[in-house]
Formats: sequence, C-alpha cells, structure tokens
Amino acid sequence: MIVGKPKPIEEVAAFVSGFRRVLILGCGTCVTVCLTGGEREARLLARELTRPSLYCHDIPAFEVRTLERQCERDMVRAFADLPRDCDAVLSLACGAGVQTLASILPQTPVLPALNTTFLGALDEPGVWREKCYGCGDCMLAFTAGICPVARCAKRLFNGPCGGSRDGKCEIGRDVDCAWALIVSRLTELNRLDLYERILPPKDWSADRGSGPRVLMRSEET
Repeated sequence: MIVGKPKPIEEVAAFVSGFRRVLILGCGTCVTVCLTGGEREARLLARELTRPSLYCHDIPAFEVRTLERQCERDMVRAFADLPRDCDAVLSLACGAGVQTLASILPQTPVLPALNTTFLGALDEPGVWREKCYGCGDCMLAFTAGICPVARCAKRLFNGPCGGSRDGKCEIGRDVDCAWALIVSRLTELNRLDLYERILPPKDWSADRGSGPRVLMRSEET
C-alpha cells in the first residue's frame, strides 16, 4: 500500500492560514489503513488546527468529510460539489490523490496534509516497512520475493556489498541486509542456483527514464 506520514502541524497551519473556510478531506483506502488519512485522522487534524497559537490572524473554519478514494476521477467528480463558501481543500490523501483533486477542482486550492513516503507492507501492528520501489521492471522471481531495489541501500542486483556483516547493512545495525535475506530465503527454497546467476544491468527506462509513467488497458472485444 501507499504509506503517508503527517506533515508537521505548523506547516499545515501555514498552508491554510488566510483561508476562511477549509474542507479537510480524508481518504478511505491506503492512508486509512496506515492510520494517517482516514475519517478519524481528519477529525483529529481539524481539532489540532484550531489552536490559536498556530495563527497570526483569524483561525479558519474547518469542515471534515471523507472520500473513499481521492485518486479515482469518477469518485472525485461525484463529490465535486464543495461545501458552501469553501475556499480551500486540505487533503489527507497521497500525492496522487492530491493531484487528482486539484485537476477536478481547478478553481479551488488543494493542499497536502501528508508526505507520501513509500510503498510498504504491515509487518506488525503499527509498523509499516518499505517493500517496493515501483521500478516498473520487477525482479522478485530471481530474488526469492525480496526486492533489492527497495530494500538494499545500494540497490545491488548480484549479491551483497563488502559492508554487509552478520546479516546487517553497513548503514545501521538495525537494518537487515537485503541480500542476506534473499540468500536465506533461496536456501529455504532450495533455489541457490538463482543466486549464482548474473543479472544484467537493469533497464531503468521502465522506472522514470522516460518521464511520468502511464498504464493504458485496452478493452477486450
């Protein structure tokens, strides 16, 4: 899922300062699951933003709503009727949701309340860890389902670097070496032959080498 982290409240207050009425719009999918962008978080943010110490002038009036998915244009269009006198939207969606809202509401400022951080998974209650970089050329079939692009600090494709020690990365003793995890998993699967393969240089054009990426699906006839 896409993981988001709340922006500092002072930064968000600076965004909305000067507006009279602001709609705080939660998003009901990814960021709800990681507990940063749902209905509950939107209401907590509205309460936090009413602190007088955050403003030099009048405090905006806030209204809270939630949209199931802010990154789907049809859902946003169905929601496009803003509350009366609303002069800004504060979105608790990922960056894709913020940009979709902005494209549907060209006359209304759409402001981000979150920093979009990574594609991650829930490893344990309350802990999300980055697992996927979204590189556009998945190599998990060769690395036992563990991504060296996202999980190796150096994005190495053919084994660990010389800084790996006792299964840990040189950047920190609390960081697992991705390739130690890969080798361990390949051993369990009896597929160490995959480790012996030399993977060719990665085609980074599938990442962002050709600009923003687009997926187009043609309908079957």
